[in-house]
Amino acid sequence: MRPLLYSLHAALALLLLPRPAAAEDLAALARASGTPDIPGLRIVWLAPWGAPETAHPWTNIIVHQTEGPAGSAKAGAMAQAKNPKRRGVTLWVEPDGTVYWAVPETLVTLHGDGANRNDNRYIDNAPTYRKVVRDNSIGVEFAGNYPDVTTPATEAQIAAWRILSKLLRLRYGIPRERIYAHNWIDYKDARYCEGCALAELARAAPD
Repeated sequence: MRPLLYSLHAALALLLLPRPAAAEDLAALARASGTPDIPGLRIVWLAPWGAPETAHPWTNIIVHQTEGPAGSAKAGAMAQAKNPKRRGVTLWVEPDGTVYWAVPETLVTLHGDGANRNDNRYIDNAPTYRKVVRDNSIGVEFAGNYPDVTTPATEAQIAAWRILSKLLRLRYGIPRERIYAHNWIDYKDARYCEGCALAELARAAPD
């Protein structure tokens, strides 16, 4: 009886895990206002959504990574909410997958370095050079590659990003080929490729 009891407990636990929203449900949620619950995501709303049509006209997504330990995404988001014009982004993601929506989607934050990369090392930079900039790009920052900058995103961050990247694309009408790693468009830290694996993942994700 004991193994059967354990099996029942395991099955119940699986049933209670948060499930990603179906594609049609996510599309509907992406048009919401306020602080919607997104299945499969844990979002801390420091700034609620407005009506989608009132958002800034974002046409790109830039994926960043910061060399902070656990807790630094929360700290960064709180500081961003207090001072939206500090250097930073709209969304911050903790190693445990918690997403912080820091500032209203109508505001442009100070991130990116002006799309100064034009060497075609990672992608064709002809469409990005001096074009994929903060004024048209919503930024997402993943914390946790500390003290080793080559540490990849956690499984929890990757699971959250699979849903979050699709949510952003649906809400703002951004095609997958307009998701960029920070290293793809700017000359960055030579020790690792900032945001590259996450951008590739989002571009390859099925609809």
